[in-house]
Amino acid sequence: MILPPATLGMLGGGQLGRFFVAAAHELGYRVWVLDPDKNSPAAQIAERHFCVSYDDYVALDEFAAGCAAITTEFENVPAATLDYLAKFVPVRPHAAAVAICQHRVSEKSFLRDNGFPHGPFIEVNSDADLKAAPASLFPAILKVARFGYDGKGQATVNNIEEALLAFAQFKGEQCVLEQRLPLDYEVSVVLARDENGQVACFPTGENQHTRGILDVSIVPARTSGCMKSDAEDVAARIAEKLGYIGTMGVEFFVSRGQLLVNEMAPRPHNSGHYTLDACVTNQFEQQVRALCGLPLGEPRAHSASVMVNLLGDLWYDGDTYREPDWSVLYAIPNLKLHLYGKHHARPGRKMGHFTVIGDNPEAVQKTALAARAAIGIKD
Repeated sequence: MILPPATLGMLGGGQLGRFFVAAAHELGYRVWVLDPDKNSPAAQIAERHFCVSYDDYVALDEFAAGCAAITTEFENVPAATLDYLAKFVPVRPHAAAVAICQHRVSEKSFLRDNGFPHGPFIEVNSDADLKAAPASLFPAILKVARFGYDGKGQATVNNIEEALLAFAQFKGEQCVLEQRLPLDYEVSVVLARDENGQVACFPTGENQHTRGILDVSIVPARTSGCMKSDAEDVAARIAEKLGYIGTMGVEFFVSRGQLLVNEMAPRPHNSGHYTLDACVTNQFEQQVRALCGLPLGEPRAHSASVMVNLLGDLWYDGDTYREPDWSVLYAIPNLKLHLYGKHHARPGRKMGHFTVIGDNPEAVQKTALAARAAIGIKD
Protein backbone atom coordinates (compact mmCIF):
# COMPACT_ATOMS: atom_id res chain seq x y z
CA MET A 1 0.00 0.00 0.00
CA ILE A 2 0.98 3.59 -0.60
CA LEU A 3 0.00 5.46 2.55
CA PRO A 4 -0.29 9.14 3.48
CA PRO A 5 1.44 11.55 3.38
CA ALA A 6 2.80 10.25 0.06
CA THR A 7 2.63 12.48 -3.01
CA LEU A 8 0.40 11.31 -5.87
CA GLY A 9 0.65 12.47 -9.48
CA MET A 10 -2.28 13.55 -11.63
CA LEU A 11 -1.95 13.90 -15.41
CA GLY A 12 -4.56 16.41 -16.52
CA GLY A 13 -5.93 19.32 -14.57
CA GLY A 14 -9.66 19.67 -15.32
CA GLN A 15 -12.58 19.21 -12.97
CA LEU A 16 -12.07 15.45 -12.68
CA GLY A 17 -8.52 16.09 -11.54
CA ARG A 18 -9.73 18.75 -9.11
CA PHE A 19 -12.13 16.30 -7.47
CA PHE A 20 -9.31 13.74 -7.30
CA VAL A 21 -7.05 16.26 -5.55
CA ALA A 22 -9.79 17.02 -3.03
CA ALA A 23 -10.40 13.32 -2.35
CA ALA A 24 -6.66 12.65 -1.97
CA HIS A 25 -6.30 15.57 0.45
CA GLU A 26 -9.15 14.24 2.59
CA LEU A 27 -7.32 10.91 2.82
CA GLY A 28 -4.06 12.64 3.80
CA TYR A 29 -2.11 12.62 0.52
CA ARG A 30 -0.36 15.41 -1.34
CA VAL A 31 -0.88 15.82 -5.09
CA TRP A 32 1.18 17.16 -7.97
CA VAL A 33 -0.64 18.03 -11.18
CA LEU A 34 0.89 18.04 -14.65
CA ASP A 35 -1.20 19.99 -17.15
CA PRO A 36 -0.28 22.55 -19.83
CA ASP A 37 -3.14 24.90 -18.86
CA LYS A 38 -1.90 27.69 -16.59
CA ASN A 39 -5.49 28.07 -15.31
CA SER A 40 -5.92 24.37 -14.51
CA PRO A 41 -8.76 23.90 -11.97
CA ALA A 42 -6.99 20.93 -10.37
CA ALA A 43 -3.71 22.82 -10.04
CA GLN A 44 -5.48 25.58 -8.08
CA ILE A 45 -5.74 23.27 -5.09
CA ALA A 46 -2.75 20.95 -5.62
CA GLU A 47 0.61 21.24 -3.87
CA ARG A 48 2.46 21.72 -7.15
CA HIS A 49 1.64 22.41 -10.79
CA PHE A 50 3.89 21.29 -13.64
CA CYS A 51 2.61 23.64 -16.36
CA VAL A 52 4.19 21.78 -19.27
CA SER A 53 3.19 19.63 -22.23
CA TYR A 54 2.66 15.90 -21.77
CA ASP A 55 5.79 15.12 -23.81
CA ASP A 56 8.20 17.31 -21.81
CA TYR A 57 10.46 14.47 -20.72
CA VAL A 58 12.66 16.60 -18.48
CA ALA A 59 9.58 17.60 -16.51
CA LEU A 60 8.26 14.02 -16.59
CA ASP A 61 11.52 12.83 -14.97
CA GLU A 62 11.09 15.30 -12.11
CA PHE A 63 7.39 14.48 -11.83
CA ALA A 64 8.05 10.74 -11.56
CA ALA A 65 10.87 11.24 -9.06
CA GLY A 66 8.54 13.07 -6.67
CA CYS A 67 5.42 10.91 -6.95
CA ALA A 68 4.68 7.56 -5.33
CA ALA A 69 2.07 6.70 -8.00
CA ILE A 70 0.48 8.43 -10.98
CA THR A 71 -2.97 8.44 -12.55
CA THR A 72 -4.90 10.45 -15.12
CA GLU A 73 -8.21 12.28 -15.43
CA PHE A 74 -7.99 12.73 -19.19
CA GLU A 75 -8.07 9.88 -21.70
CA ASN A 76 -6.14 11.83 -24.30
CA VAL A 77 -2.90 11.95 -22.35
CA PRO A 78 -0.49 10.27 -24.79
CA ALA A 79 -0.09 6.57 -24.08
CA ALA A 80 3.65 7.05 -24.67
CA THR A 81 3.72 9.40 -21.66
CA LEU A 82 2.05 6.80 -19.46
CA ASP A 83 4.44 4.11 -20.71
CA TYR A 84 7.45 6.30 -20.00
CA LEU A 85 6.34 7.18 -16.46
CA ALA A 86 5.58 3.51 -15.72
CA LYS A 87 9.30 2.78 -15.98
CA PHE A 88 9.83 4.69 -12.75
CA VAL A 89 6.60 4.62 -10.73
CA PRO A 90 3.24 2.75 -10.66
CA VAL A 91 0.86 4.21 -13.26
CA ARG A 92 -2.81 3.24 -12.96
CA PRO A 93 -4.63 2.69 -15.26
CA HIS A 94 -1.85 1.34 -17.44
CA ALA A 95 -1.05 2.73 -20.86
CA ALA A 96 -2.45 -0.21 -22.85
CA ALA A 97 -5.93 0.19 -21.34
CA VAL A 98 -5.94 3.95 -21.91
CA ALA A 99 -4.72 3.49 -25.49
CA ILE A 100 -7.72 1.28 -26.29
CA CYS A 101 -10.23 3.69 -24.77
CA GLN A 102 -8.73 6.84 -26.33
CA HIS A 103 -9.00 5.57 -29.91
CA ARG A 104 -12.45 4.73 -31.30
CA VAL A 105 -11.21 2.16 -33.80
CA SER A 106 -9.28 0.33 -31.07
CA GLU A 107 -12.25 0.64 -28.72
CA LYS A 108 -14.80 -0.75 -31.17
CA SER A 109 -12.41 -3.51 -32.24
CA PHE A 110 -11.84 -4.44 -28.58
CA LEU A 111 -15.59 -4.76 -28.02
CA ARG A 112 -16.07 -6.82 -31.19
CA ASP A 113 -13.09 -9.10 -30.64
CA ASN A 114 -14.06 -9.85 -27.03
CA GLY A 115 -17.73 -10.49 -27.68
CA PHE A 116 -19.16 -7.46 -25.88
CA PRO A 117 -22.49 -6.16 -27.21
CA HIS A 118 -22.09 -3.19 -29.53
CA GLY A 119 -23.75 -1.56 -32.53
CA PRO A 120 -22.73 -2.14 -36.18
CA PHE A 121 -19.72 -0.12 -37.33
CA ILE A 122 -16.93 -0.01 -39.88
CA GLU A 123 -13.43 1.47 -39.74
CA VAL A 124 -12.90 4.34 -42.18
CA ASN A 125 -9.46 5.17 -43.53
CA SER A 126 -10.36 6.32 -47.03
CA ASP A 127 -13.19 7.31 -49.36
CA ALA A 128 -13.14 3.74 -50.63
CA ASP A 129 -14.11 2.43 -47.19
CA LEU A 130 -17.17 4.67 -47.18
CA LYS A 131 -18.14 3.76 -50.73
CA ALA A 132 -18.06 0.10 -49.72
CA ALA A 133 -20.21 0.67 -46.61
CA PRO A 134 -23.39 -1.43 -46.59
CA ALA A 135 -26.61 0.53 -47.09
CA SER A 136 -27.96 -1.06 -43.91
CA LEU A 137 -25.46 0.99 -41.87
CA PHE A 138 -27.30 4.24 -42.69
CA PRO A 139 -28.39 6.54 -41.19
CA ALA A 140 -25.10 6.62 -39.32
CA ILE A 141 -22.71 8.76 -37.30
CA LEU A 142 -19.18 9.40 -38.56
CA LYS A 143 -16.77 9.94 -35.66
CA VAL A 144 -13.08 10.81 -35.71
CA ALA A 145 -10.99 8.10 -34.06
CA ARG A 146 -9.08 10.49 -31.77
CA PHE A 147 -9.93 13.50 -29.58
CA GLY A 148 -13.69 13.59 -30.15
CA TYR A 149 -15.82 14.06 -27.02
CA ASP A 150 -19.01 15.84 -25.92
CA GLY A 151 -20.35 15.72 -29.45
CA LYS A 152 -17.17 17.09 -31.06
CA GLY A 153 -15.59 15.43 -34.08
CA GLN A 154 -18.72 13.68 -35.27
CA ALA A 155 -21.42 14.14 -37.87
CA THR A 156 -24.77 12.48 -38.55
CA VAL A 157 -24.89 11.18 -42.13
CA ASN A 158 -27.88 9.70 -43.94
CA ASN A 159 -26.10 8.16 -46.93
CA ILE A 160 -22.71 7.55 -48.51
CA GLU A 161 -22.64 10.97 -50.18
CA GLU A 162 -23.12 12.79 -46.88
CA ALA A 163 -20.52 10.52 -45.27
CA LEU A 164 -17.97 11.41 -47.94
CA LEU A 165 -18.59 15.13 -47.39
CA ALA A 166 -18.19 14.76 -43.61
CA PHE A 167 -15.03 12.69 -44.05
CA ALA A 168 -13.59 15.47 -46.21
CA GLN A 169 -14.47 18.01 -43.51
CA PHE A 170 -12.55 15.85 -41.04
CA LYS A 171 -9.62 16.12 -43.50
CA GLY A 172 -9.53 12.39 -44.13
CA GLU A 173 -8.68 11.62 -40.50
CA GLN A 174 -9.26 8.01 -39.46
CA CYS A 175 -12.88 7.52 -38.36
CA VAL A 176 -15.48 4.99 -37.41
CA LEU A 177 -18.88 4.92 -39.07
CA GLU A 178 -21.50 3.71 -36.59
CA GLN A 179 -25.08 2.84 -37.35
CA ARG A 180 -27.41 5.39 -35.74
CA LEU A 181 -29.53 3.25 -33.46
CA PRO A 182 -33.10 3.88 -32.32
CA LEU A 183 -32.66 4.62 -28.62
CA ASP A 184 -35.00 3.58 -25.84
CA TYR A 185 -32.72 5.37 -23.35
CA GLU A 186 -29.07 5.55 -22.25
CA VAL A 187 -27.42 4.28 -19.08
CA SER A 188 -23.91 4.18 -17.67
CA VAL A 189 -21.98 2.26 -15.05
CA VAL A 190 -19.10 3.77 -13.11
CA LEU A 191 -16.92 1.25 -11.32
CA ALA A 192 -13.62 0.87 -9.56
CA ARG A 193 -11.27 -2.10 -9.91
CA ASP A 194 -8.25 -2.72 -7.71
CA GLU A 195 -4.95 -4.49 -8.37
CA ASN A 196 -6.38 -7.74 -6.98
CA GLY A 197 -9.22 -7.75 -9.49
CA GLN A 198 -11.92 -6.74 -7.00
CA VAL A 199 -14.65 -4.64 -8.63
CA ALA A 200 -17.05 -2.20 -6.97
CA CYS A 201 -19.86 -0.91 -9.21
CA PHE A 202 -21.80 2.21 -8.38
CA PRO A 203 -25.55 2.09 -9.07
CA THR A 204 -26.44 2.31 -12.75
CA GLY A 205 -27.39 5.81 -13.88
CA GLU A 206 -29.86 6.88 -16.57
CA ASN A 207 -28.47 9.63 -18.80
CA GLN A 208 -30.04 12.31 -20.97
CA HIS A 209 -27.91 14.26 -23.44
CA THR A 210 -28.39 17.58 -25.21
CA ARG A 211 -26.33 18.32 -28.32
CA GLY A 212 -24.03 15.42 -27.51
CA ILE A 213 -23.27 16.66 -23.96
CA LEU A 214 -24.56 15.00 -20.80
CA ASP A 215 -27.41 17.07 -19.39
CA VAL A 216 -29.04 15.01 -16.63
CA SER A 217 -28.16 11.78 -14.80
CA ILE A 218 -30.85 9.99 -12.78
CA VAL A 219 -30.06 7.41 -10.07
CA PRO A 220 -31.57 4.94 -9.66
CA ALA A 221 -32.04 4.50 -13.40
CA ARG A 222 -35.67 4.08 -14.40
CA THR A 223 -35.16 0.62 -15.84
CA SER A 224 -35.46 -3.00 -14.77
CA GLY A 225 -33.26 -4.60 -12.17
CA CYS A 226 -32.19 -7.10 -14.82
CA MET A 227 -30.99 -4.35 -17.17
CA LYS A 228 -29.03 -2.69 -14.35
CA SER A 229 -27.46 -6.02 -13.40
CA ASP A 230 -26.54 -6.78 -17.01
CA ALA A 231 -24.93 -3.34 -17.43
CA GLU A 232 -22.86 -3.79 -14.28
CA ASP A 233 -21.82 -7.28 -15.37
CA VAL A 234 -20.69 -6.12 -18.82
CA ALA A 235 -18.82 -3.14 -17.36
CA ALA A 236 -17.03 -5.37 -14.84
CA ARG A 237 -16.04 -7.85 -17.56
CA ILE A 238 -14.69 -5.01 -19.71
CA ALA A 239 -12.55 -3.80 -16.79
CA GLU A 240 -11.30 -7.34 -16.21
CA LYS A 241 -10.43 -7.86 -19.88
CA LEU A 242 -8.52 -4.57 -19.93
CA GLY A 243 -6.65 -5.47 -16.74
CA TYR A 244 -7.89 -2.11 -15.55
CA ILE A 245 -6.90 -0.55 -12.21
CA GLY A 246 -8.74 2.60 -11.17
CA THR A 247 -12.12 4.21 -11.74
CA MET A 248 -13.75 3.96 -15.15
CA GLY A 249 -17.08 4.68 -16.83
CA VAL A 250 -18.91 2.59 -19.41
CA GLU A 251 -21.74 4.19 -21.40
CA PHE A 252 -24.52 2.05 -22.86
CA PHE A 253 -27.32 2.45 -25.35
CA VAL A 254 -30.53 0.53 -24.83
CA SER A 255 -31.97 0.00 -28.31
CA ARG A 256 -35.15 -2.03 -28.84
CA GLY A 257 -34.61 -3.51 -25.40
CA GLN A 258 -31.03 -4.58 -26.15
CA LEU A 259 -28.06 -3.36 -24.09
CA LEU A 260 -25.15 -2.14 -26.25
CA VAL A 261 -21.83 -0.61 -25.21
CA ASN A 262 -21.37 2.89 -26.62
CA GLU A 263 -18.09 4.15 -25.14
CA MET A 264 -15.57 3.47 -22.39
CA ALA A 265 -13.84 6.19 -20.36
CA PRO A 266 -10.58 5.26 -18.56
CA ARG A 267 -11.18 7.73 -15.73
CA PRO A 268 -13.96 8.95 -13.45
CA HIS A 269 -17.03 9.90 -15.45
CA ASN A 270 -19.36 12.89 -15.63
CA SER A 271 -22.33 10.60 -15.00
CA GLY A 272 -20.67 9.49 -11.76
CA HIS A 273 -20.62 12.95 -10.19
CA TYR A 274 -23.74 12.05 -8.23
CA THR A 275 -21.53 9.76 -6.11
CA LEU A 276 -20.01 12.84 -4.44
CA ASP A 277 -23.27 13.48 -2.61
CA ALA A 278 -25.33 10.29 -2.83
CA CYS A 279 -22.92 7.41 -2.11
CA VAL A 280 -20.98 6.12 0.86
CA THR A 281 -17.76 6.38 -1.18
CA ASN A 282 -17.48 8.61 -4.24
CA GLN A 283 -15.80 7.77 -7.56
CA PHE A 284 -12.77 9.99 -6.86
CA GLU A 285 -12.01 8.44 -3.49
CA GLN A 286 -12.20 5.06 -5.24
CA GLN A 287 -9.66 6.34 -7.78
CA VAL A 288 -7.30 7.26 -4.93
CA ARG A 289 -7.87 3.92 -3.21
CA ALA A 290 -7.23 1.88 -6.37
CA LEU A 291 -4.13 3.92 -7.21
CA CYS A 292 -2.65 3.46 -3.75
CA GLY A 293 -3.54 -0.21 -3.26
CA LEU A 294 -6.07 0.51 -0.52
CA PRO A 295 -9.22 -1.60 -0.14
CA LEU A 296 -12.06 -0.20 -2.22
CA GLY A 297 -14.79 1.67 -0.39
CA GLU A 298 -18.50 0.88 -0.24
CA PRO A 299 -20.17 2.15 -3.47
CA ARG A 300 -23.74 1.93 -2.14
CA ALA A 301 -26.04 4.90 -2.72
CA HIS A 302 -27.67 6.21 0.47
CA SER A 303 -29.97 8.57 -1.46
CA ALA A 304 -31.78 8.86 -4.75
CA SER A 305 -30.19 11.57 -6.87
CA VAL A 306 -30.41 13.64 -10.03
CA MET A 307 -27.31 15.41 -11.35
CA VAL A 308 -27.58 18.36 -13.75
CA ASN A 309 -24.62 19.76 -15.70
CA LEU A 310 -24.03 23.52 -15.74
CA LEU A 311 -22.58 24.64 -19.08
CA GLY A 312 -20.98 27.92 -19.99
CA ASP A 313 -24.12 29.01 -21.87
CA LEU A 314 -25.58 30.00 -18.48
CA TRP A 315 -23.05 32.82 -18.16
CA TYR A 316 -24.48 34.60 -21.22
CA ASP A 317 -27.62 36.72 -21.43
CA GLY A 318 -27.59 37.43 -25.14
CA ASP A 319 -24.22 39.09 -25.68
CA THR A 320 -23.86 40.01 -22.00
CA TYR A 321 -21.46 37.95 -19.87
CA ARG A 322 -22.53 37.67 -16.23
CA GLU A 323 -22.44 35.24 -13.32
CA PRO A 324 -25.61 33.15 -12.91
CA ASP A 325 -27.75 33.84 -9.85
CA TRP A 326 -26.59 31.00 -7.63
CA SER A 327 -28.96 32.07 -4.83
CA VAL A 328 -31.71 30.31 -6.79
CA LEU A 329 -29.91 26.99 -6.22
CA TYR A 330 -28.67 27.71 -2.69
CA ALA A 331 -32.31 28.19 -1.65
CA ILE A 332 -32.97 24.47 -2.22
CA PRO A 333 -31.87 22.63 0.95
CA ASN A 334 -31.33 19.19 -0.61
CA LEU A 335 -29.35 20.55 -3.58
CA LYS A 336 -25.53 20.35 -3.68
CA LEU A 337 -23.79 22.83 -5.99
CA HIS A 338 -20.29 22.18 -7.37
CA LEU A 339 -18.46 24.86 -9.39
CA TYR A 340 -15.17 23.91 -11.01
CA GLY A 341 -13.18 27.14 -10.82
CA LYS A 342 -12.62 27.39 -14.56
CA HIS A 343 -11.07 30.61 -15.78
CA HIS A 344 -13.69 31.57 -18.36
CA ALA A 345 -17.10 30.28 -19.37
CA ARG A 346 -17.88 29.54 -22.98
CA PRO A 347 -20.91 27.87 -24.54
CA GLY A 348 -20.81 24.10 -24.19
CA ARG A 349 -18.02 24.13 -21.59
CA LYS A 350 -18.71 22.20 -18.39
CA MET A 351 -18.44 24.80 -15.62
CA GLY A 352 -20.10 22.93 -12.76
CA HIS A 353 -22.99 20.73 -11.78
CA PHE A 354 -25.57 20.33 -9.07
CA THR A 355 -27.05 17.22 -7.52
CA VAL A 356 -30.40 16.94 -5.77
CA ILE A 357 -30.64 14.10 -3.27
CA GLY A 358 -33.46 12.61 -1.20
CA ASP A 359 -35.38 9.51 -0.20
CA ASN A 360 -38.10 9.72 -2.85
CA PRO A 361 -36.86 9.35 -6.45
CA GLU A 362 -39.90 11.04 -7.99
CA ALA A 363 -39.66 14.04 -5.64
CA VAL A 364 -35.92 14.33 -6.30
CA GLN A 365 -36.50 14.34 -10.06
CA LYS A 366 -39.22 16.98 -9.76
CA THR A 367 -37.00 19.24 -7.63
CA ALA A 368 -33.98 18.84 -9.90
CA LEU A 369 -35.90 19.67 -13.06
CA ALA A 370 -37.48 22.72 -11.38
CA ALA A 371 -34.02 23.89 -10.26
CA ARG A 372 -32.67 23.31 -13.76
CA ALA A 373 -35.35 25.59 -15.21
CA ALA A 374 -34.99 28.19 -12.43
CA ILE A 375 -31.27 28.69 -13.08
CA GLY A 376 -32.01 29.24 -16.75
CA ILE A 377 -31.29 25.98 -18.54
CA LYS A 378 -33.50 25.75 -21.61
CA ASP A 379 -34.64 22.49 -23.23
